[in-house]
Amino acid sequence: MAELEIHHESEGHKDPTGQKVGIMASVLAVLLAVVTIASHRTHTAAIIHKSGENDQWAYYQATKIKLHGTELGENMVRMFGAKADGAEKILSDYAAQKKKYEELSKQLQEEATAAKEAAEADEHRAFRYDVGEGLLEIGLVLSSLYFISRKKMFPVLGAIAGIGGLAIALTGFLMQ
Repeated sequence: MAELEIHHESEGHKDPTGQKVGIMASVLAVLLAVVTIASHRTHTAAIIHKSGENDQWAYYQATKIKLHGTELGENMVRMFGAKADGAEKILSDYAAQKKKYEELSKQLQEEATAAKEAAEADEHRAFRYDVGEGLLEIGLVLSSLYFISRKKMFPVLGAIAGIGGLAIALTGFLMQ
């Protein structure tokens, strides 16, 4: 059986710079993957918080409508049934409901505001991840250009972009 020999273009010639650039590109790719996952998860968290905020505002509006209905009923009893039997009990029930709805609407408003603030914080953090992700991608592409051109300026520019992307992405991690 005949042996098959594979000849490589760089046989007998090692490219230590190419090996270093290859390792750097691999590190940039791993960092890019981590930042991309963090970005996606943070965008998802922002959407969940925004949805929660919308739910809380809808519940708040429903509670305010109930409060208004209670106030309306209270006014009707005072105007038309103040002397009727049981009017005081009805007014007492309305006062209790009114107090409950006022407290509930205040709580719901605070919860909706907290969800809004959480969504905004997530969006700010996600923006940092997105910028870091973009710079890491640019760094990876620039570093890879070395293998086509054999010019050392590309990995240098890639390293600068990668370091910038990593620094910006780290600020997103530190915001938590």
